[in-house]
Amino acid sequence: MATRIVLDTSVFIAALLGPRGPSRETLRRCLSRRYVPLMGTALFLEYESVLSRDPLFANCRLNRHQRDTLFDAFLSVCQWQTVYYTWRPNLIDEADNHIIELAVAGQAGVIVTNNIRDFVRAELYFSGLRILSPDIFIQETL
Repeated sequence: MATRIVLDTSVFIAALLGPRGPSRETLRRCLSRRYVPLMGTALFLEYESVLSRDPLFANCRLNRHQRDTLFDAFLSVCQWQTVYYTWRPNLIDEADNHIIELAVAGQAGVIVTNNIRDFVRAELYFSGLRILSPDIFIQETL
């Protein structure tokens, strides 16, 4: 069975902006169904918001239509997860709490993010849930 993960928007955006690297490889493995990325309402809205910021993608090789097509492809391999209970782990960045809640609700083993520091001082700890950067995640799942 494929590893269930939550792919933070920081990884998806880095995959779009960089010509190669661990973020892009993580996205590639999701698209090839090696991992099962979870998606929930809050994360979906965050992705849509970030993807609509055209100035952010000034140096991206993909135009807006191509980025939207890639996002649609990513969504097609995601497992939709409804979050019924909000744990509010009280992260430094309150806006990231929904990512942990999604991971807990979907029984993901890993949150893959480029913003590790935003997740390290949560008031709640969930055993079995790891927070990894894309490079460490790729190394560990070779």
